[in-house]
Amino acid sequence: MTQRLYLQRDELDAQSTVISCAPTDDGTYHVMLSATLFHPQGGGQPSDVGTIGEANVIRVTQDGEQVIHVCDRAVPVGEAHLQVLPAPRLLHARLHSAGHLIGYIGETLGWRAVKGHHWPGEARVVFEGGEALQPMTPDVIERLVNEQVAGDLPRHTTLEGSLRKIGFGPQPAYPCGGTHVTSSGVVGKVTISKVKEKKGQVSVHYALAEQ
Repeated sequence: MTQRLYLQRDELDAQSTVISCAPTDDGTYHVMLSATLFHPQGGGQPSDVGTIGEANVIRVTQDGEQVIHVCDRAVPVGEAHLQVLPAPRLLHARLHSAGHLIGYIGETLGWRAVKGHHWPGEARVVFEGGEALQPMTPDVIERLVNEQVAGDLPRHTTLEGSLRKIGFGPQPAYPCGGTHVTSSGVVGKVTISKVKEKKGQVSVHYALAEQ
């Protein structure tokens, strides 16, 4: 089992141990670590990229409890330095945190967030109807979510056994294995591009201002 350091730590470089490095048919190498800072693709979020020693980490996947680092060259077994590329990590964390804020806003309007997709250029949160529903319109959601951003609410993390929950300020914490900004102000301005209803679900599409 790979220890997932990113669940509790925000730093982007650390030492770890390479357990194995296996070549693949496509010319890449699958590297397994004892502990990793790299978030694998999943949970609606793209993977981190960066380096392990001299090797570039192209993408990161998961196989059960193991995290697989797909690298462009072989990495020697033993001690290695990990470096997560800052810009993609920050963008993904901003997008994922914005999704949580939008989810919270939707729930205050009576809706229930059931799915999040936090990829650049295609970010959205999907809701289903609950009780006492209020309209989900782009202008209302955008105004309310940017009020949360302006409040610069600190992130809080709770652990219940192996389950990690993330919330901001007084908002409830939700189960999440993704990466997040340290406070809602880091998200930056959120734009709601459209709200689309289909088959009883409402999808709120969003984008972030460049930083």
